[in-house]
Amino acid sequence: MEDQNRAELCFPQILNASCRREKTNSSRAALIFVLYFISGFTVVLNLLVIVSVSHFRQLHTPTNLLLLSLAVSDFLCGLVVTPLQAHELTPCWLLGDIICSLYYFACSLFTNASIGDMLLISIDRYVAICDPLHYSTRVTVTKVKIWICMCWTCCLLYSGLGYKDDLAQPGRFKSCYGECFIYSSNTEMTIDIVLSFIAPITVMIILYMRVFVTAVSQARAMRSHVAAVTLQHSGTVMTKKSELKAARTLGVVLLVYFICFCPYYLFFSYFCRISLLGPLLQL
Repeated sequence: MEDQNRAELCFPQILNASCRREKTNSSRAALIFVLYFISGFTVVLNLLVIVSVSHFRQLHTPTNLLLLSLAVSDFLCGLVVTPLQAHELTPCWLLGDIICSLYYFACSLFTNASIGDMLLISIDRYVAICDPLHYSTRVTVTKVKIWICMCWTCCLLYSGLGYKDDLAQPGRFKSCYGECFIYSSNTEMTIDIVLSFIAPITVMIILYMRVFVTAVSQARAMRSHVAAVTLQHSGTVMTKKSELKAARTLGVVLLVYFICFCPYYLFFSYFCRISLLGPLLQL
């Protein structure tokens, strides 16, 4: 009987302090498999983007550098965060308290970096469409590199301040060994949701509304004057068309990102970032 009880514990060598090992049902196992699949898919695709933009110098444009930064944050999410999320769904957390704290820190850092990169892409497209004559002087490769560094620095400081106590004292809220638990107060959750999700997405929606209003007016103007333009002006028209196409494409990408990020902030952030998937899957 004692051996059976030991087998049901995450760490049998510490009977009184170990969490109990729950059985993995089919729903949980399927979700773990899906997370690992998403992890590999994300790593491969974003690695292709990183290699392509980094290798070919002709792709070193301001917009592509922003996409490169976005690919890096997504690559790290797929390489680090998603596998740890899959491991968190297993019956026992076996990676220790330090890795648990680093997992939540990395999740916050890379997610906020992705949101920040999307905000910078929105600003880039806004300037390109709404102020095309000054785009080449306002948005340069050097300035974009500075923006990217500032974005990652701010995300690093924000995530570091949010999890400094958990990084200094890993596992301070856990109830037993074999558990990965981080507690956040209602005030901290509210601030995080506003700063990391609601505020940047509101800015992006406003910018893209203005971009598409300007794009529609430019398209009408081009159609009304297309018969009277010269060969030189036709080149300008083609340039504007490519800018409008890029804005539409990036707008679709941002919309997909909003849909993907909403469950994270509505579920993980609002509910203290506690792993509630286990109880839900057992219902």
